[in-house]
Amino acid sequence: MLENKIREKINSLSKNVEDLKKTVNIDIWNKEIAILEKEMQNPNFWNNQKKATRISRKVKLLKNRIKAYTVIVDDFDGLNELTEIAEASNQDEIEEMTDVLVSKSDDLQAELLLTEELDENDAIFSIHPGAGGTESCDWAGMLLRMYIKYFQKKDFKYSIMDSEDDDIAGIKSVTISVSGEYAYGYLRSEIGVHRLVRISPFDSNKRRHTSFASVYLYPDIDKDIDFELDEGDLKIDTFRSSGPGGQNVNKLSTAIRITHLPTKLFAKSQAERSQLKNKINTMKILKAKVYLHYKEIEEEKLNKKLAEKKKNEWGSQIRSYVLYPYKMVKDLRTKYETGDTDSVMNGDIDRFIKEYLIMKAKEKGGLSE
Repeated sequence: MLENKIREKINSLSKNVEDLKKTVNIDIWNKEIAILEKEMQNPNFWNNQKKATRISRKVKLLKNRIKAYTVIVDDFDGLNELTEIAEASNQDEIEEMTDVLVSKSDDLQAELLLTEELDENDAIFSIHPGAGGTESCDWAGMLLRMYIKYFQKKDFKYSIMDSEDDDIAGIKSVTISVSGEYAYGYLRSEIGVHRLVRISPFDSNKRRHTSFASVYLYPDIDKDIDFELDEGDLKIDTFRSSGPGGQNVNKLSTAIRITHLPTKLFAKSQAERSQLKNKINTMKILKAKVYLHYKEIEEEKLNKKLAEKKKNEWGSQIRSYVLYPYKMVKDLRTKYETGDTDSVMNGDIDRFIKEYLIMKAKEKGGLSE
């Protein structure tokens, strides 16, 4: 007989697999692949590299989806056969197989909810501390570590485009380039203010402090979308890169700040020693900001989004991380919560992301309650 906890996991997995079977249509995916591959056979296919890259990536994503779905269904059938002859000696094996399949099915279900135009794009991800001084800078540094662990779990490639350390602890700001399957789609759930409650390590009286940090996200459009900025609309400033002090401060003006005059949007980069590399990074960030700005205007959503923007302080958070007097992480949009704060801070945020995607799909009418 299987232990109750294993039986419950299998029942939950069974529901996941049944939901996938109702959602997935392999024939539609194969037809889409055939159409795209026929286009790829055109001798002039690579004349438009951005379009060709987008199509090639789409084919790869669809093939990966089919493979993932097939593996889940086949492995679930194998698990059912194993449970029929379950003995005390292989209960651990069954539980391990179940946990792996639950994770795989959750991942595929989440991916199927990524239907926005830019979801497949790479991303430009940034974190900024809010009200709270050193406390919030330290919290921003904690969030950076959490997200880096998440990137590693998802096999996302990432690189620091711009970063400024705080004088005491944590960071004043960081901007990261993130690439991987559906990087932008997954990470858009993280946009907003994150609130931390804890006993301060910087308070000699060991009092409880509340800190805030904001996460911003932009789609990386360089490889996928034909969108350029008019050089006449740009103001370029150079300055010395900041550092931890002393001999480490860069004495050359390698840091770049570029302002898009029509929109007043700007971007900066100082992570590289080369002014040229910093300029390339800055343009990449600025193009993403301006593109998203104009896209929101075209979709008549800009005014609504501006009305929803809130200060980086009390009452504006999307998620609370409480480490004292109890332990809990709670998303204030989806109401999903967990007491396993250690796992969350080690990058285990998939469930928060999936719950957010489910909520957005329901809002659009894509899922039933």
